[in-house]
Amino acid sequence: MKQRLHKLLKQTLSSLVDKGVLESVPEHIRIDHSKDKTQGDFATNIAMVLSKQAKCAPRVLAQQIKANFPDSDQIEKIEIAGPGFINFFISQGENIQIIERIINQAEHYGRADVGKGQRILLEFVSANPTGPLHVGHGRGAAYGATVANLLRIVGFGVDCEYYVNDAGRQMDILATSVYLRYVETNQFPDNGYKGGYIFDIAKEISGVKKFNIFDGVYKDEKNGADKDKHIDDLIANCKSQLGSDYKQVFDLAIKNILSGIKDDLDDFGVEYQQWFSEQSLVNSGLSEETVQKLQDSGYIYEKEGALWFKTTDFGDDLDRVVVRDNGMHTYFASDIAYHLEKFERGYDKIINIWGADHHGYIARVKASIGALGHNPDKLEILLVQFANLYRGGEKVAMSTRSGSFVTLEELRHEVGNDAARFFYILRKSEQHMDFDLDLAKSKSNENPVFYIQYAHARICSVLDKAQDNQTPDLALLNNEYEQTLIKQLNRYSDVIKNAAINYEPHVLAYYLRDLAGDFHSYYNNCEFLIDDKTLQASRLQLIIATRQILRNGLGLLGVSAPDKM
Repeated sequence: MKQRLHKLLKQTLSSLVDKGVLESVPEHIRIDHSKDKTQGDFATNIAMVLSKQAKCAPRVLAQQIKANFPDSDQIEKIEIAGPGFINFFISQGENIQIIERIINQAEHYGRADVGKGQRILLEFVSANPTGPLHVGHGRGAAYGATVANLLRIVGFGVDCEYYVNDAGRQMDILATSVYLRYVETNQFPDNGYKGGYIFDIAKEISGVKKFNIFDGVYKDEKNGADKDKHIDDLIANCKSQLGSDYKQVFDLAIKNILSGIKDDLDDFGVEYQQWFSEQSLVNSGLSEETVQKLQDSGYIYEKEGALWFKTTDFGDDLDRVVVRDNGMHTYFASDIAYHLEKFERGYDKIINIWGADHHGYIARVKASIGALGHNPDKLEILLVQFANLYRGGEKVAMSTRSGSFVTLEELRHEVGNDAARFFYILRKSEQHMDFDLDLAKSKSNENPVFYIQYAHARICSVLDKAQDNQTPDLALLNNEYEQTLIKQLNRYSDVIKNAAINYEPHVLAYYLRDLAGDFHSYYNNCEFLIDDKTLQASRLQLIIATRQILRNGLGLLGVSAPDKM
């Protein structure tokens, strides 16, 4: 109906252009679902947008639009409100058609062709494999997976990718930390990885000799000692003393942690089409080739033995090192090569979902894309704030390095996948969120995921008891609770499109909560299994359609729709 309103409104505006009232018809006309039922089903602010062009007050232009609007059986009436809003009241016959459309299309209802098959590469989570995923990573996982679902249902082809940072200094710190636990030293560095999982990996080492890798390395990290130099010296000693055995420790550590990450995400309902290894960029020489391309283009200069990329030429606040004075490529150099490889795969759009702490990284990555001859606007960066976890009103402290954190697996076991997936996307991604464990576990109306799932289960319970062979007459659905529910069902397709295009899954979550609320009100005020079998059949059709939308919407969020609770 919204599309038909667009067409009729454009037709009206064209007629006003012909009459000299307007100069032109805008390409975009905003039409919104009305929130207040007294203001009709749809509303537009087009009169206020075009009043300057028409050289008259918005209400005057609104009256002209109303007077020239084509007759339509689908529109019951048009009203002007406030400074010039135009409200459209859709006929009951048109509104109730949504019930049959939903039932006929079932799980396919809500699909659209907004994306027209455009291909998107969506990268998200990509946490360093230095430890298990914690509750902060869980938010990015739930958000990315839901955004992918939404984009696919509106016509985009989406490939999800995890970038595995399996090369570089952090991986060496991990391997050295594991080896130190293997030799059972008490001289553990402050900036090593200390979680219990490090001990578990160390127990799996076999056939590797034990050395004191502190030999030749100063042991006192206190009193202002250089902790970074200390850990780097430990890494160097570990490599030199272990020789080829170092790779066994290194590979064991990464394989163990990455396997756990993959299992955790799979159990959380998060699927990836590809796991991309940073080490592959090093092995293939692409990282080195990319730096050479930048050097040949004049974007690299040498300073103090290091190679610097002129990212300030592209809007960054500082130039950035790509090759250190020791000849080692920086993480940024690998990231440039990774993004070049992404662009060369031919996707129409590339989306990265990063933690909000990476905000300052955006300018330099876009700078590298521009310097390599690609369009930086093709890359979109979405930021996600980490979640704060609360238990019993107390904030739970987390630190990956110290090993003091709640893992995603522990969270899922405590509150369940459904609550975790739903609560994670209940706020805008760039907003801070507080994850209340007690609320997530509660079986009350205050828990939104329980409230929505209970609506679905209630409908299933009614339908299980019904014995209905009567032909419905949907025109009988005319009380206020039925009209409110029907109006809410009519909003679903637009909610899906807006949530997908704006990467805002929380919009769908709030819609489902509203829909559940409208159903619960209907359930509490009307009977379904009644003597009037025609009315009963009609009401059952309405709640069947409602059940389908609850099921479809929850599925997009990665949440189950239980038949019983």
